[in-house]
Amino acid sequence: MAITKIPAAGFTGNNFRNIIINGDMSIAQRGTSVSGVNSSGYRSLDRFNQGFTGSNVGTWTQSQSTDVPTGQGFAKSLKLDCTTARASLSADESLRIEQKFEGQNLQYLKKGTSSANSTTLSFWVKSNKTGTYICQLRDIDNSRSISKSYTISSASTWEKKTITYDGDTTGAFDNDNGDSLRLLFFLAAGSNYSSGTLGTTWGTEVTANRAVGQVNLADSTSNEWYITGVQLEVGTSASDFEFLPYDVNLNRCLRYYEVFAEGDNQMLGMGGDYSATNNAFIGNYYTKRTVPSASINSGSYYQRTGSGATTTITTFGIYQTTTKRTFLYASSGASPSVKNYFYDTISSSAYIAFDAEL
Repeated sequence: MAITKIPAAGFTGNNFRNIIINGDMSIAQRGTSVSGVNSSGYRSLDRFNQGFTGSNVGTWTQSQSTDVPTGQGFAKSLKLDCTTARASLSADESLRIEQKFEGQNLQYLKKGTSSANSTTLSFWVKSNKTGTYICQLRDIDNSRSISKSYTISSASTWEKKTITYDGDTTGAFDNDNGDSLRLLFFLAAGSNYSSGTLGTTWGTEVTANRAVGQVNLADSTSNEWYITGVQLEVGTSASDFEFLPYDVNLNRCLRYYEVFAEGDNQMLGMGGDYSATNNAFIGNYYTKRTVPSASINSGSYYQRTGSGATTTITTFGIYQTTTKRTFLYASSGASPSVKNYFYDTISSSAYIAFDAEL
């Protein structure tokens, strides 16, 4: 009797078609709301960097919001709220939300060949500030870019936008774990970025052509901007948003950033001394894109011996290979000849952050 193989539930043959990570805005390891944002960095939603150029493009609160388009399956969105306005932009000032991509994850786009694939961006957006906005793809490896516009037509109303970018037959992406491509959602752009002609076809990047026509979202403290359901995929049309299980989405984010041992009295690992002044313990943080930096946040960590004595640890070093298990070690403040100890926090708000962001 012939046996019919039944595919796994939910498998479509085209899983992970979305190049964007955390496009449904469900993961926010750094916190659900961060205020006073006026410089570049990752703030709340994982994998979405808030980028600034110039010295003053207002001050913002970035948060994970529950305001979402009705009936689309989304539970969270990224919200930007202007708290200090910048009505008149200097030439060198710009503001954007962006995601960066590893070149080794983009090889199937066939960029730099005669078979280069087109890509289509789709997303849901909402703002009280109507008008023209710019989305740009930037090829970091080859200093090339393409920009397209979209329009927010109705104030404070969720709208779905779809933008198609032609394939680029010039300049292949590096096949490595570095920053090869960026997707930028411009929100403000001074004349250095907007005084030319919008670069709607791939070419060597001209700064003045990057964000022509972009409205200034920073011009009033009444301004807000929301986005969710961000998807970038191969082809000339947008498919339905690819919802991933929460654990799969989280693991993809952990490749770049991880909050480790958050809270009071969290066990980090066990070990022993490896020199006269240093000792080590094994830790099981998630393998990162590259060797991450480690930082102690909002508290301190200590070594506890079998007798209950403690020694404060202030510095961490890290070792990681691509094929072996990872571990981290305490590199200062350690007592020699201590065998069997562990580290944990002494503050309910303390945690270690492992950062390997692009």
